[in-house]
Amino acid sequence: MFEVVTQWDFNILYWIQETIRTPFLDSFCAMLSYAFEAGFLWIVTAVVLIAFRKTRVAGVSLLCSMLLALLIGELGLKNIICRERPCVVDSSVALAIPAPSSYSFPSGHTGSSFAAAGGIFAFNKKLGIPALGLALLVGLSRMYLFVHFPTDVLAGAVLGILCAFATYLIFTKTHLDRKLQSFGR
Repeated sequence: MFEVVTQWDFNILYWIQETIRTPFLDSFCAMLSYAFEAGFLWIVTAVVLIAFRKTRVAGVSLLCSMLLALLIGELGLKNIICRERPCVVDSSVALAIPAPSSYSFPSGHTGSSFAAAGGIFAFNKKLGIPALGLALLVGLSRMYLFVHFPTDVLAGAVLGILCAFATYLIFTKTHLDRKLQSFGR
C-alpha cells in the first residue's frame, strides 16, 4: 500500500516538474519557502495582530495553534515516521533551494501555515480567508520545490487545521478568548 501511495506522490511531483516549472515559479516558491521558514512571517503577523485589541485573540490563537502543530508534527510525527524527502529518494531533480535536512512527513511549512491561518480564521474570518489562501500557496510551493510529497503536504494541512480547531475549542471553552479580548482595557 505504501509503495502505491509513494508512486502516486511521485507521479504528481514529476508532472509538476515537467509541466509547470519555470524560472519565475522557482524564484516565487523559493521566496515563499524562506519567508515561512520556522513560521517567521506568521510570527510577525501574530505580533501585529496582538497589538490591536480587535485582533488580539486571533494573534494569540495563531501562535498557540502553530506551537501545537510544531510539537505534534515536527517534534513528534516526523521523528516517528522518518520518511525521506522526494529530493533524497530521487536526487536527479535540480532543486531551487537547498535540500532540507529533516524528514518529510508531515510538511512543517504546511502544518504551521494551516495552523496559523486556521487560528486567524477561527476568530477573524475577514483576515482568515486570505491567510488560508496563503497557507495553500505555501503547501503547493513545497511540492513544486520537490522537497515534500503531496501526502506530506496534505497531512500538514490536516494537522494544522486540527491544531487550530483544538486551540479554538480550548479558547472558547475556557473563555480565554473573552479574557484576551478585554485585556488592557
